[in-house]
Amino acid sequence: MSDNLTHECGLALIRLLKPLEYYQEKYGTSLYGLNKLQVLLQKQRNRGQDGAGLATIKLDPPPGHRYISRKRSNSSQYLKDLFEEVYGRFSDVSKEDMANPQWLKHNRPYTGELLLGHLRYGTHGANSIETVHPFLRQNNWITRNLVLAGNFNMTNMEELFQQLISFGQHPKEKSDTITILEKIGHFQDEEVKRLFNWFKADGYDNEEITKLIIENIDIRRILQRATRKIDGGYVMAGMLGHGDAFVMRDPAGIRPAYYLQNDEVIAVASERPALMTAFRARYTEVKELERGHALIIKKSGKVSIDLCKDQLPRKACSFESIYFSRGNDRKIYKERKQLGKLLAKKVLQEVDYDFENTVFSFIPNTAETAFIGFMDEIHTICDQRKVEKLAEDPATLNKAAIQEIMAIKPRIEKLAVKDAKMRTFIADDRSRGDMVNMVYDVTYGIINNHKDTVVVLDDSIVRGTTLRDSIISILSTLNPKRIVVVSSAPQIRYPDCYGIDMSRMKSFVAFNALIQLLEEDGKEELIEQTYYRCLEANKKPLDQISNELKPLYDLYTQEQISAKISKLITPKHIDIEVKVIYQTIDNLHQACPENTGDWYFSGDYPTLGGNRVVNKAFINYFEKSDVRAY
Repeated sequence: MSDNLTHECGLALIRLLKPLEYYQEKYGTSLYGLNKLQVLLQKQRNRGQDGAGLATIKLDPPPGHRYISRKRSNSSQYLKDLFEEVYGRFSDVSKEDMANPQWLKHNRPYTGELLLGHLRYGTHGANSIETVHPFLRQNNWITRNLVLAGNFNMTNMEELFQQLISFGQHPKEKSDTITILEKIGHFQDEEVKRLFNWFKADGYDNEEITKLIIENIDIRRILQRATRKIDGGYVMAGMLGHGDAFVMRDPAGIRPAYYLQNDEVIAVASERPALMTAFRARYTEVKELERGHALIIKKSGKVSIDLCKDQLPRKACSFESIYFSRGNDRKIYKERKQLGKLLAKKVLQEVDYDFENTVFSFIPNTAETAFIGFMDEIHTICDQRKVEKLAEDPATLNKAAIQEIMAIKPRIEKLAVKDAKMRTFIADDRSRGDMVNMVYDVTYGIINNHKDTVVVLDDSIVRGTTLRDSIISILSTLNPKRIVVVSSAPQIRYPDCYGIDMSRMKSFVAFNALIQLLEEDGKEELIEQTYYRCLEANKKPLDQISNELKPLYDLYTQEQISAKISKLITPKHIDIEVKVIYQTIDNLHQACPENTGDWYFSGDYPTLGGNRVVNKAFINYFEKSDVRAY
């Protein structure tokens, strides 16, 4: 992605199913779980740029001994810093003690059988250490402790916050994570009290009751009650102090979650390849957690997958396929290739099948897989056209003519290479802009001046600023006849409210193109009318709110908006024609049939709260308010 778009968080949970002695004997270390957690976080580092944290819980601790350990880092090298500090707690341990699991469990932190890790990207707000997951809700009762980490954004956080107040709570801050932590914690407390009163009436003493609560606490019931009014996209992972754990996925399956279970371990992660790499597992051994379900692990090691919230139609985030997930997942790799393949015919039509004077390239590096599929199809079409030429009048073809036809092939070059980020200290805007242009290097001497068309594939175009300020500017120094920018994703028209950093309307080049078209056509009054419709719509109950921005987009075709985007991303100082070609939504669904969540392209939000968010985002735009819409 040429724009610097960051996105949702990543998580990992591990439950060791054997005693620590087992891992010491088989793998030569009692820190097997910690080692695997490090691999899972490292292999998902693409999912969080702001910080990382982990927590561990020791099973069956004696009273008076710490059993929950947590470490977080928001340094520039957060993973390195996190694990250096964690493993640093073992630097003074003798070789003999390192081989003694029980000594380690009794004397060192981070030696628990239950482990939770998190990588954070904050879509809004500060990036302080207090915002890094996991979060703790502490209590002197072991069954009331809660550790929580998640990949989520809620569209109705204000209502959830007010519900906490109605419970009699006084939250210390207003945030998704704290609100969800306290909601789950509230119903966890109620479940513990329910069981305590139940067993107390039967004559058990308090110590006996604690053991009975551990055996009988109903995690499914807690999650059902806690998430009843939640609207959003989420995967949340939690550990209770006594050793129960859970991972729950939203009912539309917006955010991803996968799990692996064998006789040694249960592990959950945001991406399948991370589990495959960490545990040397086969593709078929890693399962996807169904939407609306929770994977629940009891302290005893018993595992169940329970429906906790009625399922909505599956709307898994299509950006996972386009860009966010690492491309070493077999399914995602194939989907990205298909996204590229489906663009080939349209691009060749645009350049009039002129293979001799067209150079194909991609904008490094996340578009590379789509480019492979794109060029596979370009080659296929090129070969078909050669066959057609050979078949036109074979009797008149001599050896030279055949060789000339067979020599036709696509020209593929690596034109743009991203250089190390350059920090500028220049005050004036024009000079700073000139320095920004230098972020990309280009390969000189292979473009025929004013004759060749340059086609570059990007995986998506959000803001268009990097294209305008860097890529188009630097490509223009090659003096091509035309520049065609191809996006493997459709036009991004609407804000996200489920965890991706796309929430402000003014940031979308497609939206800015729409506004300019309306202004040029003398339809400014429609913008104001839409503003008032949004105000009125958001006063209604959730199930009666519609997306009021859609009618504005319906006034123009995709081609008209693309043409305006082409002008918006063309730097004023160049006179080379720039054309933008976007993927269609139909082709997106054809390439990614399981990840049909397309609300940022279509405006069709998977939960009721999405329409309220898009209306609020437009209200914020109109009022020039630079705040989050949810």
